[in-house]
Amino acid sequence: MPNPPTETYDVTVERNVMIAARDGVKLATDIYRPARNGQALEGKFPVILERTPYGKHNASRSEVDRGESKPRPRAEVAARFVRDGYIVVYQDCRGRHGSEGEFVKYLSDGEDGYDTVQWIEQQPWCNGKVCTIGLSYAAHTQVALACLAPKSLAAMVVDCGGFSNAWLSAIRSGGAFEMKQVTWAFNQAKESPLAKTDARVREALAAEDLIEWFKHMPWKKGHSPVTWAPEYEDYLFEQWTHGEFSDYWKQLGIYTEGWYEQYADVPQIHMSSWYDAYVRTATDNYIGLKKRKRGPVRLIMGPWTHGDRSKSWSGDVDFGAASTIDGNLAQNWIDLRKRWFDHWVRGVANGVEKEPTVRLFLMGGGSGRKIASGRMDHGGCWIVGDDWPLPALQPTPFYLHTDGALSKEAPAANATPIAYDYDPSDPVPTIGGPLTSGKPVFEGGGYDQREAPQFFGCKNFGMPLSARSDVNVFQTPPLAEDLAIAGPIMVKLFVSSNCIDTDFTAKLIDVYPPNEDFPRGYALNLCDGILRCRYRNSWEKPEMMTPGAVYEITIEPFATCNVFKAGHRIRLDISSSNFPRYDINWNTGEPEGLARTRRMATNTVYVDRARASHVVLPVLPITAIRFLPKLNGL
Repeated sequence: MPNPPTETYDVTVERNVMIAARDGVKLATDIYRPARNGQALEGKFPVILERTPYGKHNASRSEVDRGESKPRPRAEVAARFVRDGYIVVYQDCRGRHGSEGEFVKYLSDGEDGYDTVQWIEQQPWCNGKVCTIGLSYAAHTQVALACLAPKSLAAMVVDCGGFSNAWLSAIRSGGAFEMKQVTWAFNQAKESPLAKTDARVREALAAEDLIEWFKHMPWKKGHSPVTWAPEYEDYLFEQWTHGEFSDYWKQLGIYTEGWYEQYADVPQIHMSSWYDAYVRTATDNYIGLKKRKRGPVRLIMGPWTHGDRSKSWSGDVDFGAASTIDGNLAQNWIDLRKRWFDHWVRGVANGVEKEPTVRLFLMGGGSGRKIASGRMDHGGCWIVGDDWPLPALQPTPFYLHTDGALSKEAPAANATPIAYDYDPSDPVPTIGGPLTSGKPVFEGGGYDQREAPQFFGCKNFGMPLSARSDVNVFQTPPLAEDLAIAGPIMVKLFVSSNCIDTDFTAKLIDVYPPNEDFPRGYALNLCDGILRCRYRNSWEKPEMMTPGAVYEITIEPFATCNVFKAGHRIRLDISSSNFPRYDINWNTGEPEGLARTRRMATNTVYVDRARASHVVLPVLPITAIRFLPKLNGL
């Protein structure tokens, strides 16, 4: 294979090239090309494409290296690639910033992306190989166009996005609606063409207090904070009111698993992180594509919040210098992508093909003390595997007991069920988790599960969530030895309700013992999930409950990867709300997104031997852990 190119180039840019999609709508595009003396060079080069709704002229917030706080401008990112012989293309998505057309979130990006790649391929400066990059929405756009497999698509680095199945995660989850879609719609409506051209719309949106609106649920279409931007309110309520898994959710752009067979067979990295909203997207896409494609298909899962791969912390916990991309998986984020493309598109012998198939950050193992930043030291390290889920996993059930114990021992035959009241007017507040796009209402990450002013809905500052009567806590005794988990979590509950519909939630927590910095200990959230009971039997055909009848349900929290140190406890919290991460179930069975009434629910969890509610943890034997070797030069 050839060595890396030794010549470096200058950069020239052609701005606002209007590329026509198949329906004639023109998409604004900036093209950065290698140059000499201000003139673009003749010849053909590989191309790197990013499609974004956030403005091709704006910096991507995550283009930072470790220790930096200011995002690198897109022009500077482009220059890093162009000087080494790539052409970089940035494009505004339909209906956003410089592009024509109406914005409908996610649903036009497959065909628009495919048409853009086809246009690039036909240009005299393209060598027939197009790579794609991008975080979040720009990851969705990559995967959407890859579902249509344009022939010149050559390699991908998909960062935190690319819906495997948006009904199962990231728009809905377990049948509930993810409220980050609400905050995103409101915040991005301010950047809509209507808001930019109509001062009254702009002023109306600026005057709305989103936090106050969240205190006044449920909303009504035409009478919401997003009403001032009708196209944004339209798509938001479409998502909210399409409750069942219908053809609506099987559209290109939000249902990659429906396109796995025809999806582009190219070298691709799928990356997310344990406190990101796209854990399931990344892992499901990896599983679905790896078994169908030559690829290669790789998976990287870090400990960060959404796209924060160069930060060593998430929320209020720190994972140490070993946790970042920088200095551990590559020199930096640009280097990781460039090395991937250099090898698979240009044939550079840089060893990428020998890197592990699966790289995971195993959280935990830290001191539990407060570090200089004020965050709690949770620690961790990178581990590797040949596949996901890791072949060495040992799925292990831990049973819920009436006295609040969580253990491998089966419950008593006559164990008393646990009943509690769920009041939709007073939902359990969300304290961190795998969240994004929630500002100013909520934020993701790892936090001690105590109420605090920064978390929406908290009223009793300093009190633990475990003190609430609607939070049922089950935990192990202090562990005698370290216990590691790495993989999907499955919660099986036997439940009943006095209502025809309600929700059940589950949250997995690593409980630290007290120390001098945290004299009450520290209850660190790892992952959580929800099930809307009308979907207990079928995603496609919701069925109301019969009050008092007992049902077996399954909650699937996001996967996680954590070592519970000796002396810690494993804890599982069961409740019926987690707001504002998920929308509120009003317990009435009304159509979703259209409820007007509410009921108090008395919900019951059964924990006897015949109805043994339990959580299945993906236990990874300590002896089976394989640590990530240091890369050359790091």
